[in-house]
Amino acid sequence: MSFARNERDACCDALLSAGPDAPTLCAGWTAHDLAAHLWVRENDPIGVPGMFVPALAKVTDDRMARVKKRWPFPELVETIRRGPKAPSLFALPGLDEQANTVEYFVHTEDVRRPAGLEPRELPAELEDVLWGRARSMAKLLLRGSHDGIVLERETGESAHVQPGSEIVTVIGKPSELMLFTFGRKQAARVRYVGEAGAVMRVRRD
Repeated sequence: MSFARNERDACCDALLSAGPDAPTLCAGWTAHDLAAHLWVRENDPIGVPGMFVPALAKVTDDRMARVKKRWPFPELVETIRRGPKAPSLFALPGLDEQANTVEYFVHTEDVRRPAGLEPRELPAELEDVLWGRARSMAKLLLRGSHDGIVLERETGESAHVQPGSEIVTVIGKPSELMLFTFGRKQAARVRYVGEAGAVMRVRRD
């Protein structure tokens, strides 16, 4: 089973259903902006560095604008659905699954949640994959927290991902913990256990 393939399709379906002007959880981005980001990430090596280096962000913005002008929104989404071709690194066997399962899961929910749609019921195998990825990625993505953070599955399995004197336990399905880890805290269906001040800081950071 290709989770990356399934999540790519889910993301494209969500984009088409929402329409180009729909809001997303990516601050300031419409669905059209998000689609342009996905295309640039996989197909435009000139535009990629600005996704990580603030000084180059203008280059990325310009490349995304060019993509939006190049294709009408439905055609852009279908181009994304077909996936990248060589010489894109994402066309290499195995890399799509490793690099895109989380990317497309998160961006699918970036489109769905502002529309008020309920969380999807994901296969148990995908939840397991997201649990492993959340545990490893959280150490980097949550490193700026002033408080300790423990991620805990609804089944009780837990992982201490961020040290701190005050500990907050964040409880939910792995898919929801992944959204929390990626900064979608207001949209994530999770519970917090800990001292009230620490919980407030974790939810805000």
